[in-house]
Amino acid sequence: MALQKRVVEEVSGWLRVFEDGSVDRTWTGPPEVKFMAEPVAPHEEFVDGVAVRDVVIDKTSGLRVRIYQPEPEPEDDNKKLPIIIHFHGGGFCISQADWYMYYPIYSKLARSVPAICVSVFLRLAPEHRLPAAIEDAYSALLWLQGVARGDPSAIEPWLEARGDFSRIFLIGDSSGGNLVHEVAVRAGRDDIRVAGAIPIHPGFLRSERSRSELEHPQSPFLTLDMVDKFLGLGLPVGATKDHPITCPMGEAAPPMEELKLPPYLLCVAENDLIIDTEMEYYEAMKKAGKEVELFISHGMTHSFYLNKIAVDTDPATSAETDRLFSGIADFIDKY
Repeated sequence: MALQKRVVEEVSGWLRVFEDGSVDRTWTGPPEVKFMAEPVAPHEEFVDGVAVRDVVIDKTSGLRVRIYQPEPEPEDDNKKLPIIIHFHGGGFCISQADWYMYYPIYSKLARSVPAICVSVFLRLAPEHRLPAAIEDAYSALLWLQGVARGDPSAIEPWLEARGDFSRIFLIGDSSGGNLVHEVAVRAGRDDIRVAGAIPIHPGFLRSERSRSELEHPQSPFLTLDMVDKFLGLGLPVGATKDHPITCPMGEAAPPMEELKLPPYLLCVAENDLIIDTEMEYYEAMKKAGKEVELFISHGMTHSFYLNKIAVDTDPATSAETDRLFSGIADFIDKY
């Protein structure tokens, strides 16, 4: 009789870690929401105004991206489009670029801007603790630089034909928002131009619980258990939430006034568990003289726009999702 492996860590519904180091990410929560965590196949023909292609950008590591290309309007056939690099959320431990959760939202963004969206398949913790996801995210930016130069190892016809490489934007959901900041910092250090950065509900925290963590409602996409356990599995061994990746406004992080950063649109949700520390980041950016705009989604919780069921059934969620992505499109249009 085979022995069952012992579970040493579990994030309800999302992930189980076993004593031998293996990880099971089979969804075990309510079956009616399982579809949001299932992959969507790429389709190079236009469906609802968007074509989707998966591309291996590093044959050695196997790093991949998913590219969303909007269907050209007849009068805009030769128009060059901004390029949006997308970093998915999931607390560094779950989620992938091809999940249905992201498909309708980033298809919509590609159509509405219009822009080419390049979403990165990030390595996940605990098998690949940080900074692995940061390295993948930054590698995607470097790959785009190679495509722009015409490097033989970085050929991508959709981007070559329609991408405006002078207008590269970074966008990320939740923990992907942390990656937006990390990549923007590295790009500034390496003198790589980024047109703008858009962290949406970034996972900026401190070890000490904020007032909003204690008082705001937990939501399907963020509970205190998820915050604690995902970051415990994702951060470097021995690190706390005061690490610069999760607390870029903290004492352990590089001083913000010394960073070379692009214009920012920081998107927050009024009822997010972690809005207090997100606002602390905003105030630190302002104090450091950085160009940062604030977009607040009223009455909403963490990553509300990724909840397809709520977007489809709740008028307030639907309206705030439309307003959020209209605000993002306006920001991109300015730069």
